[in-house]
Amino acid sequence: MGSAAPTHDALGIDFGTTNSVAAVSNDAQHSALLPLNGPDGASPVFRSALCFWQDDQKRGGLAHEAGPWAIAEFLDFPQGCRFLQSFKSVVASASFEHANIFEKRLRFEDLGHIFLDHFRTHAGDALARLPEKIIVGRPVRYVGGQPDAGLARRRYDAMFRHFGSQIHYVYEPLGAAFSFASRLSKPATLLVADFGGGTSDFSVVRIAAPGTGRRCIPLSSTGIGIAGDRFDFRIMDQLVLPMLGKGGQFRSFDKILDIPAGHFTDFGDWSRLALMRNRKTLDELARLQRSALDPQAIGKMIAVVEHELGYPLYDAVGHLKRTLSSEHHAHFRFDDAGLTIDAEVSRDQFESWIAPDLDRIAQAVDAALEQAKMTADDIDHVFLTGGTSLIPAVRRIFEGRFGDDKIDTGNELTSIAHGLALIGQEADIAAWTDPGESA
Repeated sequence: MGSAAPTHDALGIDFGTTNSVAAVSNDAQHSALLPLNGPDGASPVFRSALCFWQDDQKRGGLAHEAGPWAIAEFLDFPQGCRFLQSFKSVVASASFEHANIFEKRLRFEDLGHIFLDHFRTHAGDALARLPEKIIVGRPVRYVGGQPDAGLARRRYDAMFRHFGSQIHYVYEPLGAAFSFASRLSKPATLLVADFGGGTSDFSVVRIAAPGTGRRCIPLSSTGIGIAGDRFDFRIMDQLVLPMLGKGGQFRSFDKILDIPAGHFTDFGDWSRLALMRNRKTLDELARLQRSALDPQAIGKMIAVVEHELGYPLYDAVGHLKRTLSSEHHAHFRFDDAGLTIDAEVSRDQFESWIAPDLDRIAQAVDAALEQAKMTADDIDHVFLTGGTSLIPAVRRIFEGRFGDDKIDTGNELTSIAHGLALIGQEADIAAWTDPGESA
């Protein structure tokens, strides 16, 4: 007989724009990350991606996979797949109604169900029995120009409904704060800066001495819909889009007009880029190509959409960004389906591209301090978490305000899930949940 599936008191889920991570806990001092099976072995970091392909043997004629398995399927057969990543970025968007996947219309919650089902499957016995308490991280502010927090909440509720009735939503930086508190042996005031793929969130938390009834007390939380994906788009905007016709012109009867920027908007969001391969969009691009002064450039844009080049472009851009976090110069190389880009990029160039975003991030940090009625001198520790926190220009925002000696890092991709699972052990979980539970 096989061994019984393990049971846990609480499950913390960091459903991220780029990666998702889960942790479980059975007591207030310890939580354990869940390794998920992947093509190259088990890892607690599971890419927030989906891949669909047609299969008559499957119910509804549609097969799918998630995480690193989705990436593997897409790389094996890109022309026969629909690949989606960063789909969390549309959760608060009223303009997103559904994704067209091989003639099927899938709402956000449908995509979420599919993702969570695969997530749970690849966790194996660890999630064969779901804990009674599920703690889900949410950003302080969602991505988008006019994000609808109420809509996002309803979609999250529908997505996680089959995980149980006790679903609690906690600001993601508060999960990271709870995780960081386990490192401390005396009272302190902490600023957490959580940089995800889609959002950057900040929380000020007062941490009491170990053994105190309520160890952590949130004092403020702010957020902004700018993070790693925005930085990726700045690279796309500078290196890729000019080769696809951005900045070009087209002929309309006897007039020469600039190509509308709206044709390139979806390249700023990887989830929308993946949805451009539909007949309506391709017909519009074909008409634009016939009237463009540089039809070859629009042809390259069509090739990007038709050949599903979103993922390899994203991968090349991400590699450049990561390299510039440790090196002062990096080589950008992309060559696929007639699109060839070969460029040297300096860290100074990259930082000039993201300068407006850095300014807005700095303003959100200052707002967190102001909301908590504190100054930088009142902060004892600054915990930087999330992959974007590794970018030197981002770190300098905090060095300039707080000093290098106050800055702590580590577990950039897993700290939120670790803390969410520990919050599940609190006697009053409601003290940590999203204050706008109805929103």
